[in-house]
Amino acid sequence: MDDSRPTGTDLARQIVVISTVVFMIIAAMVGTGLFGGTNVRELQGGALDADATVLAPATPAFSIWSLVYVLMIAYTIWQALPRQRARERQRRAGWWIAVTAVLNGAWLLTAQVLTLALTVLAIVVLLAALGATLRVLVQTPAETWSDRLFMDATVGIHLGWVSLATVANITAWLSAEIVSPMDADSQQLWGVIVLVVVALVGIAIAFGTGGRIAPALAMSWGLVWIGVARTSGEPHAPAVATAAVIVAAVILISAVVATLRRRVVAGSIGD
Repeated sequence: MDDSRPTGTDLARQIVVISTVVFMIIAAMVGTGLFGGTNVRELQGGALDADATVLAPATPAFSIWSLVYVLMIAYTIWQALPRQRARERQRRAGWWIAVTAVLNGAWLLTAQVLTLALTVLAIVVLLAALGATLRVLVQTPAETWSDRLFMDATVGIHLGWVSLATVANITAWLSAEIVSPMDADSQQLWGVIVLVVVALVGIAIAFGTGGRIAPALAMSWGLVWIGVARTSGEPHAPAVATAAVIVAAVILISAVVATLRRRVVAGSIGD
């Protein structure tokens, strides 16, 4: 634990984190229709629904948002404890986590009241912020199991899911507003090509983070549900379903390999 004394800036950071996560939760309630808003799946002419494109996950996949919100709330409570106030890891990552909470809520509000193109911009910015946050956490190693759960796992799952959601969001925008309607074979071909890119992104995250498992689990969760959606619903796309399951396995294996590689390197240095 850090020995430095708390400052006014530390207290401000804790308050900002609490405020931004409250904003995110309120935005989520609006996004699910609890406060009179329209459910996200029905927004933008249904472009964000599970049957909109060949890369849209089945509806149950979106239950992962509940886990993200629970972890964010748990982090918010934990980071507000007095003993967390002056920790260097909190100082370095806390502001970033607050930014991701704001951007998460901003995407939901953008989907409610603005355009599909702007939802793409919002989710890309959110993805970049999550990537930067996880990079800070990698550069400032966890000291306790609480660090690993409330910071690394929270940001990792958020990043992994948003990585896949960004692909689905961009595909929805392109299909709805940019690209001319394609036949079933063309949709499958492009779906498989995009999933290859997703595999490369997942591999890069795995090795870039030293094998953090949380992003891989979140990405694989969404990919498996893409497979389910493309075999049990419309549009029916068996090639995309097969590719999605294979990519999920590749990403998980990459995370395991990256973890083993990191431990081997750490052992070599220790020797």
